[in-house]
Amino acid sequence: MYQLKDLPGKTLAPGLTGYYAHGQQMTLGLVEIKKGSDLPLHQHPHEQITYILEGQLDMTIGGKLCSLTAGMYYVIPSNIPHGAIAITDCKVIDVFNPVRQDYL
Repeated sequence: MYQLKDLPGKTLAPGLTGYYAHGQQMTLGLVEIKKGSDLPLHQHPHEQITYILEGQLDMTIGGKLCSLTAGMYYVIPSNIPHGAIAITDCKVIDVFNPVRQDYL
């Protein structure tokens, strides 16, 4: 058994820390986001599923504003621009396919 929080944290942007586990085909992450933190618009070749554990995260995905709260998820297709602003402190699960080599 493993704990994501036992892994070294990766700072993604000010106020955003991710803890990542990697399989052969995918990456699983727990992301802690401080209220007011801004993840700038970006894109990557990975398909991503974002699931909100706690808080409210306002995401812009492909030019569309999506306000996500606890229990909600969004599937972000490959190469679609997306970013986020934390309205409250948040805890988020992110899953990526294929493996995020840049997060190893």
